Amino acid sequence: MRSNVASRSASASHEDDMILRYTLGERLNHWFGALTYAYLLITGLAFWSPYFFWLAALVGGGSTARFWHPWFGLAFSASLFWMFKDWRQDMRVDNSDRAWGRVISNYIRNEDDKLPPTTRFNYGQKLFFWGMCYSVILLLLSGVALWYTEALPWSLRYVRYTAILIHASVAFITIGLFLIHVYMSAILEKGSLASMIHGKVTAAWAWTFHRIWYDDLRGASRSKQ
Repeated sequence: MRSNVASRSASASHEDDMILRYTLGERLNHWFGALTYAYLLITGLAFWSPYFFWLAALVGGGSTARFWHPWFGLAFSASLFWMFKDWRQDMRVDNSDRAWGRVISNYIRNEDDKLPPTTRFNYGQKLFFWGMCYSVILLLLSGVALWYTEALPWSLRYVRYTAILIHASVAFITIGLFLIHVYMSAILEKGSLASMIHGKVTAAWAWTFHRIWYDDLRGASRSKQ
């Protein structure tokens, strides 16, 4: 009980301070990736099952969706590779992440005071990032094979069937990751979604959810003074 009171007191003392969490470039690229993924999700489901083909009407019809789907796939891949360039150091898994992962049930129950300190991104966010990175590589390779499937000789039909299996399976993995990511951003970490819009968070939020990152920022700030 006493530790909870101390935690709330320390958090409240920083309530009015604002910290830059995402640059304008990071935010623009994030939303570009989100929009291109949404298009891929709609068209991909339309191709996957006749029960979802009605979704193609939302983006101009089946032939239009068939033309643009691979191009949007390239755009989404480029966006994710840009995120990798910007965030690969922040997404490295360390001992603090492993400690956080062992008590992830506290995070799910919104018992943040029972979580160990974490860096700029928590372990769940890092798992999502790396899951999407590896998935995009598989989707890109299998997607290219499907894009030019008519150029493959019939003797290589196993390549076509393998590409279909990989593309559909990995796509469903990304859908699961996407839904978890939205839930975590919009519900579990209140303020996380808003920070991806205007770029800033309160120092109280940073101290509560990403304390190692907060302490590093404060230490760097003091060293410049």
